[in-house]
Amino acid sequence: MPPPTRVPPRPLVIAHRGASRVAVENSLAAFRAAGPSGADAVELDVHATVDGALMVHHDATIDGRHHISRLSERSVREHPLSNGEPIPTLAEALAAVAPALAVFVEIKTLPPEYDQRLLDVLAQGPNPAGYAIHSFDHRIIHRLGEQRPALSRGVLSTSYLVRPLAPLDDAGATMLWQERTMVDQQLADTLHEAGRRLIVWTVDGEDEIRRMVMLGVDGITTNLPDVGRRVVDGVRA
Repeated sequence: MPPPTRVPPRPLVIAHRGASRVAVENSLAAFRAAGPSGADAVELDVHATVDGALMVHHDATIDGRHHISRLSERSVREHPLSNGEPIPTLAEALAAVAPALAVFVEIKTLPPEYDQRLLDVLAQGPNPAGYAIHSFDHRIIHRLGEQRPALSRGVLSTSYLVRPLAPLDDAGATMLWQERTMVDQQLADTLHEAGRRLIVWTVDGEDEIRRMVMLGVDGITTNLPDVGRRVVDGVRA
């Protein structure tokens, strides 16, 4: 009798910057569309303005010229997105996401004096138990973890790490957000054996999504949550 087929764990389908192929990325429309598109969770990006507003936008600049960290919230609002919506605040984005969905907040910039403001926004959102943070700046993650140990935290990586647990331990994080070309079975096994989670970004091709499911990753960040949902459910079936 052949051995039973291994059924991989069910990874989260994470809508990259919301449902960003349906609506403008990091817009309220994209966040509202994530759930109906099949996502389990939303990933979004946050920059702090000079007056401490937490604005959801990927790039550090608006239109390649205006640095968010040097602008006030009012000034940022004067530069609408291509769909006519204003650039949302983190609080507005959390309110736009369906309450059943998790939200992973990538912190791009956050001076220490605004740490508490971010923690308060997360605590006051519709689904605070479903929120997590991650960043390329591992110092921010360490800093916020010391203030809010219960907050789920991750670090971003674009390298295949010799000691993949080391940056997690240094930052006090439990999730590694790894770029898709740097993910293999050894990495997944190392993290899972240590009780950590592996989130991969950004995966849109059906074959690659399927490969990530079979590797046993914990989350797949994708611009195509409808495709991700179909492939994940198909593999699981």
